[in-house]
Amino acid sequence: MSEELLYPLLWLIPVAPLASAIVTALLGPKVLKYRSHLPCWSALAVSFLSSLVLLYSLPSVDSQANKPEIWRAGEDATAQAEQPAGEAATAQPESTDGGSAASGESEESRLAAAVAALKAKSDAEPKVGPEIVAFGFEWLHVGKLEVPFELRVDSISAIMLSMVTGVSLLVAMFGSGYMHHDAGYPRFFAAVSMFVFSMCMLVMANSFVLLFVFWEMVGLCSYLLIGFWFHKPSAAAASKKAFVVNRIGDFGLIMAIFLIWTSFGSVSFSDVLGNPATIARLHSVAPSLMPAICFCLFLGAMGKSAQFPLQVWLPDAMEGPTPVSALIHAATMVTAGIYLVARCTPLFEYAPLVQLTVTGTGAITAALAALIALTQTDLKRVLAYSTVSQLGFMFMALGCGAAGAELVTPAVTAGMFHLFTHAFFKALLFLAAGSVMHAMGDVIDMRRFSGLKRALPITHWTFLVGAAALAGVPLLAGFWSKDEILAVLIAAAKTSQYGLFFGIVLVIASLTALLTAFYTFRAYFMTFCGPEKFPEEAGHHPHEATPIMAWPLRILAVSALLIGLAVGPTHLFAGYLQRTTGLTPVEGHFHLDVMALSVFIATTGIGLAWMLYVAMPTVPAKIATVLKPFYALSQGKFFLDEILLVLVVFPLRAIAWLSTLFDRLVIDGLIDGVARVPRTLSDRLKGLQGGPVTAYAGVMWIGMVAAVVLAMTLL
Repeated sequence: MSEELLYPLLWLIPVAPLASAIVTALLGPKVLKYRSHLPCWSALAVSFLSSLVLLYSLPSVDSQANKPEIWRAGEDATAQAEQPAGEAATAQPESTDGGSAASGESEESRLAAAVAALKAKSDAEPKVGPEIVAFGFEWLHVGKLEVPFELRVDSISAIMLSMVTGVSLLVAMFGSGYMHHDAGYPRFFAAVSMFVFSMCMLVMANSFVLLFVFWEMVGLCSYLLIGFWFHKPSAAAASKKAFVVNRIGDFGLIMAIFLIWTSFGSVSFSDVLGNPATIARLHSVAPSLMPAICFCLFLGAMGKSAQFPLQVWLPDAMEGPTPVSALIHAATMVTAGIYLVARCTPLFEYAPLVQLTVTGTGAITAALAALIALTQTDLKRVLAYSTVSQLGFMFMALGCGAAGAELVTPAVTAGMFHLFTHAFFKALLFLAAGSVMHAMGDVIDMRRFSGLKRALPITHWTFLVGAAALAGVPLLAGFWSKDEILAVLIAAAKTSQYGLFFGIVLVIASLTALLTAFYTFRAYFMTFCGPEKFPEEAGHHPHEATPIMAWPLRILAVSALLIGLAVGPTHLFAGYLQRTTGLTPVEGHFHLDVMALSVFIATTGIGLAWMLYVAMPTVPAKIATVLKPFYALSQGKFFLDEILLVLVVFPLRAIAWLSTLFDRLVIDGLIDGVARVPRTLSDRLKGLQGGPVTAYAGVMWIGMVAAVVLAMTLL
């Protein structure tokens, strides 16, 4: 497809869901009612198909035509400098004085030096991959800050767009069946459409400021969707918790954008991330600048992608409808932090200590969430902590670039590949859990039902596929992407500078992968195996998912089965992603030793789960009794919420109370005191305005006497 035809598609991807949100919000309550899903379906289908066309057509785009002017000028200078010496001599006018030989030698030496310098600079610059930039309009111009409203799509954003729109379409289809009888049906699809629009714009933004605007829009939409059933106190509290916790991370992102603008003089991705010479120069002048920027960027990513200690909001986000959980946990909001760190790789290369922080934080988060998931009895909560843990795996990979420049591209590739595969099997697991909840009369406690594989056959086999992919069963999606993470950790552990650190992280990652396989199949065995048992709310004959709910499950299950095999070992994903500016194409390799380790981990974890919850179902209760303190610690989520209440919430509430007291007693007291002065004076004078004629005559007499005395004094 010609490049001119791609520009309308570029705008169509975000505009379609935006139009759907507006139409549904205006016409849904009175006109569309329970057909409010139709605009959402249509818009997401248009966005998804446009994304696929863009994904297919992008490699053929002329990257030279889309390079920033400064890059093209530099390459033109390089080409001119590399012109053969004979041609250069011919192009120059002949010298007529006697020193022509000496000047010729001097000219040749200067030319050779210029060639060497420009060649070195050209080699240092990463190759610009194919990208499309569509200018909209001049949006913000304040002083020296210029922010145009323009869209930019390159390899990483094309992959993100296809994943976001594709998974969101399937979630919206499932949601039409799941939410069919809900009174807020139109409001649900209006919010979903706005959510997808915001996420698409976040991915397509060509500047940090525009990214931040839609970063906040994503947060706002998540607040509306998590608190969709706002009449439930738990849902209202969860939405506020998500909104407030994310503001902590957003403060870091704001500071990073400010530092970028004051340092680079621009907030454009092309000017900042696409100019390695400027990054190197700034780093040499101020070595602490890049670490400060990267740490603030990572703080923003920690909030959105729920990393320790800002992970407390994500498990509670399941208080919204189950399709919302699938949308947030799989394809949209939580992936934004991973995308931000991966996008800013050219900056993170100059901040190895921050990269170590990224990996260390990911390791702590992954292990902590996995330990909590071991004892949870709420099926959706198990999956929620699984999401937190898998996001930790992605961050573990992204920070491995600290071990050496040769690992930067494999690290980003591994993290993004796991993000891609995780979107499919985690959406599948959440939607399958929603099908279970729908059939069980909104009961999701795994202790109250079992043996559902006969009553819910479609839900059973699709959940099993998703669980196997999450556990890393060979040939499924999670197997390939998790292998890439373990492989890059092994490579980082073999380096000399930070080998010990990455070796420890590798051990944590391996043990966490074992726990993942165990708690995932614990949930599967508790839900679908054992004697058939239904809660009272489900009635005597639980119903399987309706066709509109079952087909998204089937499609996601096939994706979880085949997507990793299709793009992982074939090197299609890595080869496409590595066209992104800032990454260097590397040759793919099979890691047979890592595969063997993964097979052992998955088999051991699943085997332990089968042994404890199928073969010997009474043993877990005995283990919980013997290890009661540790069991209570895991079941109580390590009391992180309570710790944050004591360390953060209560002190802030105390400060707010003292501020209110100071405002009322001191500030208001001063203002009210000043206001009482004219009131007091008027109270003293208003007695003279009582109305008696004698009083008025007396005042007139006094005034006349005063006037006479004053006149005599002046004379």
